[in-house]
Amino acid sequence: MNSLQAVFNIAEICAQHGITDVILSPGSRSAPLTLAFARHPAYRGKLRVVPDERAAAFIGLGIAQATRRPVALVCTSGTAGLNYAPAVAEAYFQQLPLLVLTADRPPEWIDQLDGQTIRQRDLYGAHAKGTFDFPADTSHADAKWHGERLLNEAINLAQAFPAGPVQVNVPLREPFYPKPGEEMGYEQQVKIMHEDQTNATLPPAEILTLRQLLRQASRVLVVAGQQPSNPGLTAALHEFAAARQVPVVADVITNLEGVAALRKQDVFLAGLPKEQKDALRPDLLITFGQSLISKSLKLFLRDAAPAQHWHIQPAGPVADTFRSLTRIIRVQPAAFFQQLAVFETKDYNRSGGSNPSLSESVQKVIVGSNSILSAKAETGSNASATTELAITWPRADAAATQFLTNFFAAKGQPFNEFTAFYQTLAALPDATALHLANSMAVRYANIIGLPAGQQIEVFANRGTSGIDGCNSTAVGAALAQPERPVVLLTGDVAFFYDRNAFWHNYPTPNLRVVLFNNHGGGIFRLIDGPRQQPELDEFFETTQALTAENLCRDFQLRYLPVASFAELEAALPVFFAAESGAAVLEVFTDSKTNAAFFEDYRKAAKAAFA
Repeated sequence: MNSLQAVFNIAEICAQHGITDVILSPGSRSAPLTLAFARHPAYRGKLRVVPDERAAAFIGLGIAQATRRPVALVCTSGTAGLNYAPAVAEAYFQQLPLLVLTADRPPEWIDQLDGQTIRQRDLYGAHAKGTFDFPADTSHADAKWHGERLLNEAINLAQAFPAGPVQVNVPLREPFYPKPGEEMGYEQQVKIMHEDQTNATLPPAEILTLRQLLRQASRVLVVAGQQPSNPGLTAALHEFAAARQVPVVADVITNLEGVAALRKQDVFLAGLPKEQKDALRPDLLITFGQSLISKSLKLFLRDAAPAQHWHIQPAGPVADTFRSLTRIIRVQPAAFFQQLAVFETKDYNRSGGSNPSLSESVQKVIVGSNSILSAKAETGSNASATTELAITWPRADAAATQFLTNFFAAKGQPFNEFTAFYQTLAALPDATALHLANSMAVRYANIIGLPAGQQIEVFANRGTSGIDGCNSTAVGAALAQPERPVVLLTGDVAFFYDRNAFWHNYPTPNLRVVLFNNHGGGIFRLIDGPRQQPELDEFFETTQALTAENLCRDFQLRYLPVASFAELEAALPVFFAAESGAAVLEVFTDSKTNAAFFEDYRKAAKAAFA
């Protein structure tokens, strides 16, 4: 058997497992892996080459976000694999399947001062679901079987819930280039092991127990964390919330647009006094999904200390984010809400009651109280009556929505990034895949919310919340779904940090990047702590004088600079036009003006809800 046959079979096994996306970064030691995929008929013309391994890994992560399917990464030995580490960590916490194939020196040459040689075993440590060492010598049939078995295990592990990155370290000895004229084929009868995912439901006894506990709770609150769009879950949650008349609170990254969820918690929780927050405290908190953006919501729930906190997750470790976890329910959230909704609806109907839809019930609560202040007025000076009648989650959310509308409509504003962000969100095309960079972009979006009635799916690297791959992740999404508009909203530090995202040869005509350039890390002027320090300008704000003009010229992206509300309003329709191609809209603002305006917003919000 040819010494490279087992390595070539890696591509065959990947193909038979349905892995369609492979990102390669050039290198010599990885040549057998590169040739294995490049010559395989399933991958011919479909491989993508990205020279910068950090960008390559985040592009792969963006593809995995968009498709929810495993993506293979291939790199050479040495520090190349280390450059994958930020995206691997992000994939681990976002539960995204990556198959990381790192070429390596054979084991006898580790620590022998050989070039491009580091300790690659278990390269990602606790941030990978698993690490597998492919055999260095596969001449024996048992070694070949061993390698095939390990690769199958790695692919299955990457996809098993919770999904995540898995490393396969492949030591390769020279010669690793086929000789001229040497034919390298693929064995069709390679070992394939498929793993079926369980579709568990709650047993009847547990449903009865949970149903009883639900009925005993006087204040139930559902809080959703980050998750991909899931129509089945959305429908089940809608039915459950309608049957129980339970408020659902969701950040912008939860993708629950089909549910009448409450989303303005960042606005009103920061201003409500303690006695009014007490009226919102749940005695039963039900959570699902991953991280939250809203710091105000996290602090509120930690302080609320509900008597019961159920988290719904079918497998894997569960974080006690709010320090109140009492029950882990091992089932898919869609199954939980569907099963509980069926029981609640049947029982409610038997009692002779009606079962209005969630949206109808929420509207009834909101009617007659367009703001929290008018709701207070209904109760006069009676403080306890104010708490009981006026302060509910739907009323607070409706008041916050009205407050934001009025705030951004105020005349005479200086040009600032917060209002520019508001106007940009309102102009998004329907069915957009919206990518939000970390730092202020994702926070602005969570405060403002999405335009109503549009099918917009939101993505953000909130697993580790780093700025290092925001461009690349959006590029990956644009490559994965070329028929869909992909929009990235980002700040200047995140944008320029990841400029190698555009260093590849693949068209992304559906990609639009809105770059809010305040020439520094403007977030540090907006958050308590650094903004009060005399060293702010020099050591925190990352002052820089770059613009995107040269980058757009280098990578052949349309470039639209704006520096006023009039220019922004004129540019947005042209920028988002489907036929106009990949583009960067650079919005220039002043960091100090932004900070002053955002402080005005915070004072106004606190005053409105005090």
